[in-house]
Amino acid sequence: MLHLLYIIAFTVIAFFAVSNLIRSLINVGFESQKIGNNWNTDGNRGNPSNRRYTPSSTTPHPELLDDQGKPVNEPLLVMRSVNVDDERERLDALYNDSPGNTSDESKG
Repeated sequence: MLHLLYIIAFTVIAFFAVSNLIRSLINVGFESQKIGNNWNTDGNRGNPSNRRYTPSSTTPHPELLDDQGKPVNEPLLVMRSVNVDDERERLDALYNDSPGNTSDESKG
């Protein structure tokens, strides 16, 4: 009997979670179409007369602002291309130079 109660409770919670996820995805989709990406190259918002969104969404996230309160105009994540073989050699050298590694072991 208790198992049935757990199954019903889990089903109800899962239903609420999935419906909330779908509702959030729909809202994000509508907001992205409504707001769009109107940052210009100076890091400022576009023409205020072209804004069709609420004032609460005009302020960017605080992590996207510098010390003066202006939007950061630089990449926030920089990824560089690496050669897999070179990185594997560097990791092998680091492993071989580690204190717990004995040089008598053969590769296998």
